[in-house]
Amino acid sequence: MGEYQVNTADLRALGARIREARESTGWTQQALADHLDLSRTTIVAIEKGERRLKPAELVQTASLLGRNVSDLLQRGAPAEGFGVQLRATLPSSPAPALLSYIGEFQRLCEDYIRLEELCQTPLRRRYPPEYEIQGSDPELAAEDVAASERRRLDLGEGPLMRLREILEGDVGIRVFQLAMPSNVAGMFACAEPLGACIAVNLHHPYERRRASLAHEFGHFLTARYRPEITLEERFERRPAGERFAEAFARSFLMPAPGLRRRFLEIQRERAKGFTYGDLCRLAHFYAVSVEAMARRLEELRLIPAGTRDRLRLERFRVREAQELLGLDAVHRDEEIFSPRYIALAVEAWQRGELSEGQLAGILRTDRLGARETIQRLERSAADGVDASEILDFGAPLAGTGTR
Repeated sequence: MGEYQVNTADLRALGARIREARESTGWTQQALADHLDLSRTTIVAIEKGERRLKPAELVQTASLLGRNVSDLLQRGAPAEGFGVQLRATLPSSPAPALLSYIGEFQRLCEDYIRLEELCQTPLRRRYPPEYEIQGSDPELAAEDVAASERRRLDLGEGPLMRLREILEGDVGIRVFQLAMPSNVAGMFACAEPLGACIAVNLHHPYERRRASLAHEFGHFLTARYRPEITLEERFERRPAGERFAEAFARSFLMPAPGLRRRFLEIQRERAKGFTYGDLCRLAHFYAVSVEAMARRLEELRLIPAGTRDRLRLERFRVREAQELLGLDAVHRDEEIFSPRYIALAVEAWQRGELSEGQLAGILRTDRLGARETIQRLERSAADGVDASEILDFGAPLAGTGTR
């Protein structure tokens, strides 16, 4: 690596990014100093932007902290409050691996901001005022807030099949899917300049991810600047905020008026009443788990209390039942990034703002994977037409430019 040139402001930003990377991976200043064969006071000076790293030191530092050199050399300081806030929600001695996921979550959000700046396309925020639920029954408040948000976003009373796109495009929340430990359902934080950001566990089934996403959205609506990492079985006794978020997710994904109407229509068609098969079909229609649907129907007093427990006791095999009923997989979203993020990354590459290697890094893939993404977007945008050139996703439609 040749000599790198940074001004005083960028040197401070570099120091801040090194500090953020060090803290997110659980390294102490002394440990980093020992590995670099430097004194701790030198690390302090580096992190303050008072001492320039030699090129070899910069490469070694990036390698030790699990970052690319280009990540550390980005202009502007990292979002200071983001990772710090999330780490503060964890137990006193969190697993180092979990800290690395928090760091990756923050880097993804920062990469998203960088793409928007390169393409001059900021994500528009349509945040509602925070809902006040203090002193209210969490379950009743959840029904009210979910109905209000459905009305505000003009979502009607049916299923929400593209929840990530709705929250991103209609609310302005950045959403990612990360491969995290199985006991982590999701993470949420809101800090400037990143705004509201949510990550859900890519390892979890699709229906569970949707529930986690709605759960974190519930936290955003009522406690915007209180970060949250939702861990499975974290609470012996669930706080009111968690009870609200869980109930909100069910109410938002399965709104009472529409669900009740559809249930009654099914029931009228069944001489013997609502069946296990109907339960599976209804869960599939709303893209939720069978257990979540059973719980929601119990809440609305449409099926007998204890149905969920009976399903477990009888070891009802959901996947086998779905296959027998011919319930094909609903729309699946297995991408880390939203379609908008991917489109902005390709546009930035088309503009010459990113090299192919940088595009691969932004997309968390290799160069071959980056080329495949470009080709996939080209085919999608061309809608079956054999385009000889990469389509310019940043070009305005004919007749829509300024005069």
